Amino acid sequence: MRTVDTVALARRVRGPVLQPGDDGFTTEIAGFNAAIVHRPDVVVGATDAGDVAAAVGWAAEQGLAVAVQSTGHGQLAATDGGILITTRRLDEVRVDPVARRARVGAGVRWRSVIETAAKHGLAPLNGSSSGVGVVGYTLGGGVPVMARTFGFAADHVRAVELVTADGMLRRADAESEPDLFWALRGAGRIGFGVVTAIEFDLVPVRSLYGGGIFYPASATADVLHAFRTWAPTLSEQTTTSIALLRLPDLPQLPEPLRGQFVVHLRIAHLGGVEEGERMLAPMRAAAPVLIDSVAEMPYVGVDAIHSEPTDPMPEHHAGVVLRHLPAEAVDALIAAAGPHVEVPLAMVELRLLGGALARQAAVPNAVSGRGGAFSLLGLGPLLPGLEQVVPAVVGSVLDALEPFAAPGLALANFRGSLEATDGPYGAWPSADAGRLSEIKNFYDPAGVFGSGKRSLVG
Repeated sequence: MRTVDTVALARRVRGPVLQPGDDGFTTEIAGFNAAIVHRPDVVVGATDAGDVAAAVGWAAEQGLAVAVQSTGHGQLAATDGGILITTRRLDEVRVDPVARRARVGAGVRWRSVIETAAKHGLAPLNGSSSGVGVVGYTLGGGVPVMARTFGFAADHVRAVELVTADGMLRRADAESEPDLFWALRGAGRIGFGVVTAIEFDLVPVRSLYGGGIFYPASATADVLHAFRTWAPTLSEQTTTSIALLRLPDLPQLPEPLRGQFVVHLRIAHLGGVEEGERMLAPMRAAAPVLIDSVAEMPYVGVDAIHSEPTDPMPEHHAGVVLRHLPAEAVDALIAAAGPHVEVPLAMVELRLLGGALARQAAVPNAVSGRGGAFSLLGLGPLLPGLEQVVPAVVGSVLDALEPFAAPGLALANFRGSLEATDGPYGAWPSADAGRLSEIKNFYDPAGVFGSGKRSLVG
């Protein structure tokens, strides 16, 4: 860590400029994944795009690398030195109900967009937790709650505003900066600039048939095998996933789930209640049920489908895309992470892909992972003493399903660190990886934004 003179920087920006030891520094750099502990030389709390441009320009003058954090959900690596720009204060949300479009700042979380859009009978293509930041999720691809009906969130982006390494504020869309626009939608984490705002389409959804069904550990094999044959028969109106959960013994959890291993089926269906009941009947009959919350719900209640944690935690995750899910794959998953295996994992999840996810966007983009049948994600808490164990166990689960993986396909948001053995472009086929590298070198020739190793949207 180096000492830098921040007097000139403080004169250029309106937001706070903090260094290690200053009051508020630790709070400013904290993010959702507590395992990522930043150690920048200086942090700037940007209040608008002008602050971002000024901070990037100052960093270039000082020869400092630049990293960015909003909520910290999507952060891929800790910052060591350089400048960290936090964008949580860029929290503007504007909805155009006639155009069915939203414009949001880089610090906005999905909850704000969901509630604002709902006033107009509209919904965004958010993921499983509304506490996640819009920009990082979307520019990493974004697998929405309604993914099979509408595709990736990035497919619906209309424009991205960002500050590039030269300190310029740019607007990338289908007509302006088209190569950059292609790259940002799906590969934004590689680091082409600091995103300040994003515009995207909304969909006319007020409610859906959704929720979750929890099954006991004893039903794991029956439920997973039922899921693998049932899920591929579903129409594009249904998006579903299933997870093996090792739940903590916490009083806020319902008694049947507290401290238990459970199987959690998640459903989001847009075909109405009656159709949804018929669709779900085979899974309700697959095994005894602990809790069944699937019913018609307003879209503002969408967090109840996955019921994800809302408090910051140290965690490690990684995933792969599967080309199919035969019985042998389910057996391998149960052997690696089932209830009879002592592993420090909080969740192992299978998501059904396909449907609209398999189709390229109207304006093509760099989203990876199209064409896979399922995604597999492993996640574990990095508690003291488990810092090396959890990544190894997650890796072993993914290795167990490797024979069923889809070569050349990956979901950037689920992949884990950009510093994986296959490098920052490893989630993309060679042609796309080459194009991304060229665009990166054009807009950031000096590697100001961490040479693709740091998330510029997390």
